[in-house]
Amino acid sequence: MGFLDRLRKDWFILGIVLVITVAKLEPAFGVKGGPLKPEITITYIAVSAIFFNSGLSLKTEAAAIFNSAFGSFLGIVITPLLLLLFLGSSSSVPFSSIFSQLFMTVVVPLIIGQIVRRYIKEWLERKKPPFGAISSCVLLMIIYTTFCDTFSNPNIDLDKFSLIIIVFIIFSVQLGFMLLTFFFSTRKNSGFTPADTVAIIFCSTHKSLTLGIPMLKIVFEGYEHLSLISVPLLIYHPAQILLGSVLVPTIKSWMISRQKEICNRWLLKSYHPSSSAFYQMCDSSSLSLGIARSERGVGFAASQSQRNKKVSCLQV
Repeated sequence: MGFLDRLRKDWFILGIVLVITVAKLEPAFGVKGGPLKPEITITYIAVSAIFFNSGLSLKTEAAAIFNSAFGSFLGIVITPLLLLLFLGSSSSVPFSSIFSQLFMTVVVPLIIGQIVRRYIKEWLERKKPPFGAISSCVLLMIIYTTFCDTFSNPNIDLDKFSLIIIVFIIFSVQLGFMLLTFFFSTRKNSGFTPADTVAIIFCSTHKSLTLGIPMLKIVFEGYEHLSLISVPLLIYHPAQILLGSVLVPTIKSWMISRQKEICNRWLLKSYHPSSSAFYQMCDSSSLSLGIARSERGVGFAASQSQRNKKVSCLQV
């Protein structure tokens, strides 16, 4: 892959670096009460736009996509409950307003997007609007305003040692979850195929910033250390891409070898070795067909937006 192709593929990560840099150089434009008015344009309009866009693009009849969306959707309920559990009812966190704002800016736009999708489904499938790029651009604006508030406050700072520790913890957590899902999905009598295992590894451990950043913005609205709370999430996104790019060759090699073993065992049970049908079924074309089917499963699980392309476990 050439340099320009890599830039096009990872433009969102570069965009994160760019907006944080701009926020450092010119924080006054995006601070609360500034010209951009983030307390209105970001907190309500931008967040609602992201989830309306998600509802418009969400194909609930595809299992992996629905599972990913449903897993993220649970965070809307679980996150405030966890805050209530750890902070207690005596804390100053307004749980009722958090629930109501999450409902109005996340749930309602998502439902409206799904309703609208039913009426323009054919047009959407024909035109294929860039839903992912639209959500990513809005998300970059949210990240920009978050860090504008940070850099406008001289009392907030993150030392390099703490940043290194955070990066180490995030990579450890991500790798640990991937190993854990691999272990449980490859146990005997699990019923999962090698392609299922790859789907489980990447679908269950890889999360985007689409829900996390808006939720932090809503839950910790007005908190001066909001950007510091966002740092682990901002690191998690490129960390999963980096780990995916490193592990893809190994996981793909494992999947293909396991697929060959399963195919051979099935052929041995289905055909007698002395029959001509056995030798016809064991030729390279049949094995290639089985492998290709598994690879399509990997690509589907690894990338919702590019599931019909070649195997790519870098996006989820």
